[in-house]
Amino acid sequence: MKQIAASLTFEWPSRAEILSTVETLVIGTAGGLAFLVAGLPGGLISGSMIAVGIAAIAGRKLALPPILTQTVLVLLGISLGSVVSRHLIQQVSAYPLTIGLLALATFCSTFGSSYYLQRIHGWDRTSAFLAGSPGALSQITILAVERGADLPGIAVVQTMRVIILTAALPMVLAFAGVAPSAAPSLTTATASPLDLLALVAASVAAALILRLVRFPASWMFGAMIASSVLHGADWVEGGLPNWVRGVALIGIGALIGSRFARMRIKTLAGHINAALGSFAVAIAVSAVFVGIVALTTQVKFSDVVVAFAPGAMDAMLALALTLHIDPIFVGAHHLSRFVFVTIATPGIVHLFGRTQDDVDD
Repeated sequence: MKQIAASLTFEWPSRAEILSTVETLVIGTAGGLAFLVAGLPGGLISGSMIAVGIAAIAGRKLALPPILTQTVLVLLGISLGSVVSRHLIQQVSAYPLTIGLLALATFCSTFGSSYYLQRIHGWDRTSAFLAGSPGALSQITILAVERGADLPGIAVVQTMRVIILTAALPMVLAFAGVAPSAAPSLTTATASPLDLLALVAASVAAALILRLVRFPASWMFGAMIASSVLHGADWVEGGLPNWVRGVALIGIGALIGSRFARMRIKTLAGHINAALGSFAVAIAVSAVFVGIVALTTQVKFSDVVVAFAPGAMDAMLALALTLHIDPIFVGAHHLSRFVFVTIATPGIVHLFGRTQDDVDD
């Protein structure tokens, strides 16, 4: 209960924090709307992320406060859950095979990327393994600090992977003709005020329960689970208004782009080649497994691509929403990847990284 209370504690922001938040939202909204008007795939999230990222690299101190971040994640979770149907739920039987292949893909991608960073860029084994692990950035950061790894380099590699995937995947899928170039309407109608109230109340309650048990991405997954249950059982009809979903997508894009505000240009430039090279290796490995799944199962190719993309859960689920891709399939696989990385990475670092004695010395 203390954890929930701490997460709900509110402190009045300073004037500088308010201005930073407003600037972040204005830049993100402008970028998202520009991409949307231009008809680019995944316009709201991609445009917001790119605009905020460019401004952050240029030196603007952009950020979103925790309460706003949590609100955006809850709205995203509700929107994802609102597209759930009995047809989607019936397809869960195909998951064990693809999740097993995802686990193998995750290990191969991690070792491939880390090997590249060690051999081509001279990274130490610990830093290379942590940078090559897809997702679970908070856990990776903690391990990096404990093991004395190259934290700035790891941050650049991890962030660039998320940025490139979020910006490129919608366009690649659209150009390949396996995903719509523009986001379709995700619900037939906006829920009634009473249903909206039930959605929000159930979603916040579920998110707080998951947060209490330390479930990963609790705000988003709690809301998604509650919304999925209400819609899957036909207890609620319709979803959030279109403009609210748009706000959530712009907010996620701005949140991802603002990561660059914590990076110096010198640090980014010094690790950009390593980031791009390791990203290429990870994508090549993932592509092999995507091909295997596409050839051996009946799962839609676009669903497999987003589910196996080595990116952050929130970003990939936001893409699933905006590209009308099965959110249950994508969510189950990225949650599984998070569990794989969280459990396996400490052991991998312990076995193959530098010893703790070396770090202490």
